[in-house]
Amino acid sequence: MATILAFAETRDGALRPVAAEVVSAARSLADEVGAQVVALVVGGPGTADAASDLARLGADRILVAEAESLSVYQPDLAVEILAGVVGDSDPTAVLFAASAQGKDLSARAAAHLGLALASEVTDIEVADGTPVVTRPMYGGKAYGRFRFLGAPALISIRPNVFSVSESPGEGSVETLPVSEATVPRTRVVGMEAAARAALDVREAPMVVAGGRGLQDADNWGLLEDLVAALGDGATLGASRAVVDAGWRPHSEQVGQTGKVVSPNLYFAVGISGAIQHLAGMRTAGVIVAVNKDPEAPIFGVANYGVVGDLFEILPVLTEEVRVARGA
Repeated sequence: MATILAFAETRDGALRPVAAEVVSAARSLADEVGAQVVALVVGGPGTADAASDLARLGADRILVAEAESLSVYQPDLAVEILAGVVGDSDPTAVLFAASAQGKDLSARAAAHLGLALASEVTDIEVADGTPVVTRPMYGGKAYGRFRFLGAPALISIRPNVFSVSESPGEGSVETLPVSEATVPRTRVVGMEAAARAALDVREAPMVVAGGRGLQDADNWGLLEDLVAALGDGATLGASRAVVDAGWRPHSEQVGQTGKVVSPNLYFAVGISGAIQHLAGMRTAGVIVAVNKDPEAPIFGVANYGVVGDLFEILPVLTEEVRVARGA
């Protein structure tokens, strides 16, 4: 039976959120081409326990490679394991997340296997039994559709674009042998996270993002007050213009050249809504826009729009949120 292979990322022994998106996308593609979903999970001891959760997302087989040497992502070992699974299962397509790890591994796999790779994919269709993908081009100003001429097709999907859906598969878990004799050319000795108390903008359920309309970095306190009023689960975001101006760190940038987010609630304050920014947040559950220009493109995607001076609106909005939450 044909297969779709999904590489499910882990970190510190747990599945990353993008793993659910990749397996869900693989399930959707497999249903179209009449295939089964094989999920590959690579990690340290105990990874199999976390991997079993992929069954509810549509994985028919879950292949687990776990060893102490894999507790931290090791590129050479990971691509060797992946290549072995591709050779054994002969998949129609291999899906990765377009995360830092996924981009690294998918590119290495493409070079190692001599296959074509489509990265940052935002949509997958099937034509004549072959995957056809859509991905942004020219900084998000255009989208191209590409069909693979050979198999398997290597595809990395943009995080927070493909929805997670439960479609239970058989979920049998199989352990893969890991060769401890392999000497990698490169070795990751450790990972150190940046010191920050705030949620990552990609994972926060509520994002308050600001643009050039705030006029100066000193005015960011208005957004910080709103984040505080919203409480746990809220964090700050920023447009590219703001980051380029040095007002905010790149880690907060939302958009084509920043991070793609899909929170339950997204505030776009003083952001005009250039296509590059819209590409990074248009899948948010509820979008609230505050802008003094009634013709700003951001209102075209907003669920709620407030036309007016943000310096007058934000303090009132923040106070109303505090009252509503009883904070």
